[in-house]
Amino acid sequence: MKGRFLPLLAFVVGSSALYISHGLVEDMKALLWPFQQPLQSCQNTPTSRSCWDQYDIDTNYYTTFPDTGNTVEVWLSAEESICNQDGYERSCMTFNGTMPGPPIIANWGDDLVIHVTNNMHSNGTTVHWHGVRQLDSIQYDGVPGVTQCPIRPGETLTYRYKVTQYGTSWYHSHISLQYSEGLFGPLIFNGPATADYDEDLGALFLQDWSHLPTFSAWRDKEKYGITQSLSNLLINGANTFDCSAVSDESCVGGGKKSQTVFQPGKKYLIRLINVATDSQFQFSIDGHKLKVIANDFVPIQPYDTDSVVINAAQRYDVIVEASAPPGDYWLRAFWVNACAGVANDHPEDSIGIVRYDAASTSDPTSVSAVKAPTTCFDEPLESLVPHMKFDVTNIAGTTVEELRVRFTHEALFTWTVNSSSLVLDWSNPTLKRVFNNESVFPTEYNIVSVDKKTSSDDEWAVLVIQNKVMGLLGAIAHPIHLHGHDFWVLAQESGPWDGRTDSFKTINPPRRDTAVLPAQGHLAIALRLDNPGTWILHCHIAWHASQGLSLEFVESEESISIQSGDMEILQDTCESWDEWSGNATYPQDGSGI
Repeated sequence: MKGRFLPLLAFVVGSSALYISHGLVEDMKALLWPFQQPLQSCQNTPTSRSCWDQYDIDTNYYTTFPDTGNTVEVWLSAEESICNQDGYERSCMTFNGTMPGPPIIANWGDDLVIHVTNNMHSNGTTVHWHGVRQLDSIQYDGVPGVTQCPIRPGETLTYRYKVTQYGTSWYHSHISLQYSEGLFGPLIFNGPATADYDEDLGALFLQDWSHLPTFSAWRDKEKYGITQSLSNLLINGANTFDCSAVSDESCVGGGKKSQTVFQPGKKYLIRLINVATDSQFQFSIDGHKLKVIANDFVPIQPYDTDSVVINAAQRYDVIVEASAPPGDYWLRAFWVNACAGVANDHPEDSIGIVRYDAASTSDPTSVSAVKAPTTCFDEPLESLVPHMKFDVTNIAGTTVEELRVRFTHEALFTWTVNSSSLVLDWSNPTLKRVFNNESVFPTEYNIVSVDKKTSSDDEWAVLVIQNKVMGLLGAIAHPIHLHGHDFWVLAQESGPWDGRTDSFKTINPPRRDTAVLPAQGHLAIALRLDNPGTWILHCHIAWHASQGLSLEFVESEESISIQSGDMEILQDTCESWDEWSGNATYPQDGSGI
C-alpha cells in the first residue's frame, strides 16, 4: 500500500513559521526564502493590497505560504428543498437551505475543516473545492470515482486541507448534475492583490436556471440528444420572472433583481463566478469601467476594460470605481449567443442593479455600450498576464488527444477523449485502485499517466486537445477544467493544430484552471508535475461532463501518498456507500461526474 505519513519541513524565524510541503522544495532559493526577506509586517489596507503580513503579492505561492495556526471550521448540510429564485417554485438541492450556499471564507495559510452531512434522502453526494490544488490532500478533492466514494444519505464526511492559494472560487457537488440543482456556494481565500480597493463585495454568481428539474431534462438529453431551453438566468441566485402569461400554479411570483449599493468615490472588489450548466456571460456595469486583477486563482497584471467574458467554472476578480454620476445603473451579464449550446428563454434578462442611493426603488434607464462577442473564446490571452512570471522550460512529455463524438445504442451520442467516453465506478475510485496496486486501469477511466523524468519539480507535461467534432456539434466550444493544478495556456486557437510546438507561448503564458477549447480548434496546456495524485480533467458544461467528456491524469503514481487515518476514512466511506447503494432510488447514470 502506498498510503503513508508525509513529512513536513518547518522553518521558524522569530514568531513566523513557514511550512513547505514534502516534494515541493524547488531549489535552494525556496529553502532560503525566509532568510532573504525582511521580516517586517506589511498590513493589507485599502492603499496596500499587495501586502500580506510577512508575505506579499511577489511571494511564490506554489512553494511558499503562511501557516497562520488558525482553523476555519464549517458545517454544510446537503438538502432536498423547494426553491423560489425568480418567482417560480420548484424542487432543488441546497447547502444549508439556500442557493447559493453559505460563503466559506478563510485567509491564506489557514486550515479548513468542513463537515459535510448528506441530509438528502435519495442521493449520494460529494463536494469539490473548485480550483484548490489539494496539496498533500488529494483524498479531499471530492470527485466520486476518482478520489472518493459518495457520501451516503444520513452520513457525514469531514474534508480537511490547508489554504495554500488566495483568490476567488466556489465549492459544489461533483455528482452528475447536482450543482445545476443548487448545490454550490462561494469559496473565498483572502490574500494580497495586484491593485488597491476599498471594499470587498464578495462573490457575484452568474448562472442559468431551469424551471424543469435538471435531472428530468437530462433524461431527454441522454436518451434522445434533446436539450430543452433553460428558463431563466440568475445573478447571485436571483431574478424576476413574469407569471402573468403562465397558468402553471408553481409560478407564484416574488422574484427580485440582485442589487448592489455604491458609495461615490469608493473602489469595490467584485468576485465574478460563472456556475452555469451551459452558458457563457459577458459581464459589465453600465457607465463603469472594470479593472481585472485575477483570473481563477492567479493574480494578473491589472488591465482596464468595459466588459469581461467569463465561461462556465471560470472566475475573475474585478475592481469597479464608483465614479459615475450618482444614480441607478444596470449590472449586466449578457448571455453570449456565440457559445449557445443550449437555448435560454430569457437571454436578455440577466440583469441586476447598482444604486448610489440605497433608498431608490427606480428601474435604471442606463444603456450599455458593450458589443457582444461574435466568437466563443476567453478573454484575450495577451490580457491575462500573470503577475508572477513562470516560463515553461522542461517538458517531460506531450500527450495529444482528439475530442470526438460516438453514437451508441444506449444514448444518441457521447463525447470521447482519449478515444473513450469516461465512465467511472463510484464504488472503486482511481485513488483506491492506486493504493490497491492495480497494474491496469479500466479503459473507460481514460487514464493518462504522467511522470517526471528528473528529481526536479521544475518539470511540465503538455496536453494538446484537438476539437475534431464536425457538423452542428462541432460548433460548440468547451470550457476545460483541470483539478489539482493551475495550467499554463500554451495555445488556444480556432483552427486545427499543425503538430508543431515552436509556436507555443512558453514565456510566462497565462495560467488558470479553466480555459476554452474553441470550436473545431485546439487547446494546448502545460501542467507542472509538482502535485502527485489522481486528477480529473473535464468539460465544465454539465451535460458534456455527464456524457463522458473527460480524462484522468495519474501523476507520479509511485509518489501518491495519504496519511493512514485518511486512508481509513476513504475505505469507510466506500464501505458505507456500497452497503446503501445497492437499493438506491437513483443509480449512477452517465459518466458519474
